[in-house]
Amino acid sequence: MDPRVKPAGDSAKNGKTMATFHFDLVSPEKLAFSGEVDQVDVPGVEGDFGVLAGHAPVVATVRPGILTITAAGKRDKVIVLGGLAEMSDKGLTVLADVATTIAELDRVKFAETIKEMEEKLAEKEGSELDHAIERLDHFKSIQNELNTTAMH
Repeated sequence: MDPRVKPAGDSAKNGKTMATFHFDLVSPEKLAFSGEVDQVDVPGVEGDFGVLAGHAPVVATVRPGILTITAAGKRDKVIVLGGLAEMSDKGLTVLADVATTIAELDRVKFAETIKEMEEKLAEKEGSELDHAIERLDHFKSIQNELNTTAMH
């Protein structure tokens, strides 16, 4: 294990502290998050994946979805619409095309975007159509999770 990472349970307090690592979430508009975290769950193109302290170095493409940040027992969800994730010895950095918290999201505008995407499907063919359908499915998945979150 990396000597800079303190294993879970290796705490002088109560033996329950998780190992942490540095995480930066960056979008073109702003630094959306920067700090020490316990875990980050990333929506990856090749499948969603969780990152903990000591994770092996990796570079992955981020798909539209909900990224979950766990720090100090609190979970924050951020909508990301594509990008790139890199885990290195310095921590995890996600360069997102768009990153917005659920509280900041204009749900009406988001629903309108989905409707526009659906209407434009008829203009697409072949692999372009496949890509548009896949992206639309990701947006609908975000919308479904938002609706589920709003009910709780």
